[in-house]
Parts: sequence; C-alpha cells; structure tokens
Amino acid sequence: MKIATAAYPLDWLDSWAQYEDKLAAWVADAAEQGADLLVFPEYGAMELSTLDGADVAADLQASINAVSGRMEEAAALHQKLAAEFNVYILGSSAPVQAEFDLPVNRAEFYSPCGARDHQDKQIMTLFERAPWAIGSGGPLKLFDTALGKIGVLICYDSEFPLLGRALNEADILLVPSCTEALAGYWRVRIGAMSRALEGQCVTAQSSIVGTAPWSTSVEVNVGTGGVFGPPDKGFPATGVLAEGQIGQPGWTLAEVDLKTIAEVRTTGVVRNRSHWPEQDQRIKTSRILMKQ
Repeated sequence: MKIATAAYPLDWLDSWAQYEDKLAAWVADAAEQGADLLVFPEYGAMELSTLDGADVAADLQASINAVSGRMEEAAALHQKLAAEFNVYILGSSAPVQAEFDLPVNRAEFYSPCGARDHQDKQIMTLFERAPWAIGSGGPLKLFDTALGKIGVLICYDSEFPLLGRALNEADILLVPSCTEALAGYWRVRIGAMSRALEGQCVTAQSSIVGTAPWSTSVEVNVGTGGVFGPPDKGFPATGVLAEGQIGQPGWTLAEVDLKTIAEVRTTGVVRNRSHWPEQDQRIKTSRILMKQ
C-alpha cells in the first residue's frame, strides 16, 4: 500500500464550497500519486471556524463551538471523497462536543466502503487542559481494515509508550499532530519513531504547517509529514521511509508492505515487540542503588 501524510496549511474560508474544493483537491492529489491511506493532521479542522467570521475564529471557545457544529457536514464530505477516490482517510481532528463533560479532540476515520469511526485523544497537553478545556474522550481503538490493522495516537499520545503498547496488534499507527515549534514537532516525531521501534510497526505522522493569523489557538504551526519503521530487516537503517521538508505544504508518501512488518516481527535482528513482557520481571527484581 502507499501511505500519504499531510503537511497541511490552514486557510481562511469564505464559503463551505471553498472548503469542499480544498479538501477534494488534496484527496485527489494523493490518490493520483497512488495513495491508499491519507492522514490529515491534528486540529486541521480549526479552519472551519472562519466560516463564522473573524470574531468567532479569534475567540477560543467560540471557535471550538463553531468547529464542533460543522463536523457532521465535514464527515459527509470525507465519506463522499473516500468512496469517490477509493481511499481510506483519517480526517483532521477537531474539538467535538460529545457525550463527555468537556469537548474532546476527535479524529474521524473513513473507509472507501462508507464505514466511519473515530479515535479520541487520550492525554491532553497543558494548553488543551487550560485554556482550551479539552478533555479525554473514549478509549483507544484498533481498526481492522483491508490495509491491515490501524491504530491512531493523536499527537501527544504518541509520546506515551504504554498507549502504543495497548495498540501492539496494529500494523500501522497514525500520528496526526499540531505543534507550534520545531521542538514540539521533534517530540512527536521521536515518539512516533519510538513506537515504530517498540511495536515493530509503521507509524505515519502528519502536521499542520504555516501561520493562521486569524486564530488565537493555532496561529503558528511547525512540522511536516513523515513515515517511519523500525531500523531493522526490510526497513531503512535510519527507520525513515519518507520525510517532507519542514514548513512545506503537501503530501509525503511511502510504500508500505504488510509482509515486511510481519517478517521483522518474527525474523528481525531484535524482537522488541515480543520481548516487551520481559521488562516486568526485570523491574520487579531491580534494586535502587544506595549512596554509600
């Protein structure tokens, strides 16, 4: 299969038709390059707040409410495009007013046959806790697809090994991100590459790029797309299958073979995934060195 990860700029939108045209162009571009699985970034849906005007887009809570109210319409558009181009799409995540006390950071996953599901972010960053007031949503999920078993770790979630371990059956982990500084991008990238090493799987990171001066929440964004695997048998020595250029909008694409993933898990030079449980016993027998 071929995975396409987005370095996605946020635009000011004057009409819903403008958003439809933008998204259709992005999906068509990836599909024309042979992509089977498209990964849009965290909080890429915040551009939908501009449809309610400058005052709403600039107000944090008003923009959250505005975007949440557009997500069913956005879902219908994504489902249409997934079917039209015969691709799987992880849509840009959005703050969504759901069944929880606080809005959640939710990424919707669409299949070409019309199926739809979602993944909520598990652990909130400091700015999501305050002033955004975004909360944790539903549990981690594993999507069993024709492309393999796919999990999603939204941005900060990728930096927590036990979340990755909970998805250890996944062949591919999708990591949509939104980072305002190069250090933030690298934190998520290191997390994504670490999860690929530990789980002996493929991870695909997407990012928002550029500025959005109309926003007080996603006004500066640094990142790029990337696809990573374990630096082992069948994969590049660096673990990097593909990477874009920082700040340059567009798709980063990589070929991924499920057979290669299966082989590295059974015949790789190292066996991080299968040896993981051995940590438990070693931790139990460890002793803290005392200063003499």
